[in-house]
Amino acid sequence: MSKLMKLNPGDNVYIVRVPLQANDSVEIDGKSYVIKQSLGFGHKIAATSLHPGDKIIKFGIPIGSATEHISAGEHVHLHNMKSDYLPTYTLNNEFVNK
Repeated sequence: MSKLMKLNPGDNVYIVRVPLQANDSVEIDGKSYVIKQSLGFGHKIAATSLHPGDKIIKFGIPIGSATEHISAGEHVHLHNMKSDYLPTYTLNNEFVNK
């Protein structure tokens, strides 16, 4: 069983299918990548290199934008992406603890 799955052919992220430990390797498009930190089921990993402002595509639809460069094989989460729709889902201090 593959450790990752792509939900839609147009997605630019893979979804973790089984818990991954730091230093585990995953294969994306025939290339091997080493996971830097442990990731649980459902986390996203970049399928390609993404640049600030690039749309994060999951389920075939944009779910947010990259806020910094994200390399293929890297974890995609609130530390390097933001929602384009719901600012309360970002780590923006304006919305924390209100």
